[in-house]
Amino acid sequence: MSYPLQKLTVRRQRLIAQAESQRVLLAQNADSLRKPLAMADKGLNVLRYIKHHPIVVAGGGATLLSIANPNGITKWLRRGWLAWQLTKKIINK
Repeated sequence: MSYPLQKLTVRRQRLIAQAESQRVLLAQNADSLRKPLAMADKGLNVLRYIKHHPIVVAGGGATLLSIANPNGITKWLRRGWLAWQLTKKIINK
């Protein structure tokens, strides 16, 4: 085997070993982030659900409020309607 080819073979083996150690290090670092990223992903899924099913969420909230305080439901419905309108304006900008 010629010297340049032998030199390339050694370099290739060194790079393969370096890549393997980097993969191991990346996997170790990723494990510490797995739980927080999973929690953030669940939060994003909740926000997407609310965005795509606003009536269901609003209806559930109104039901809970009417059970908790039947007399104050109109006050909370007005506040909810105002919050909904403001949210729609902010999202649609």
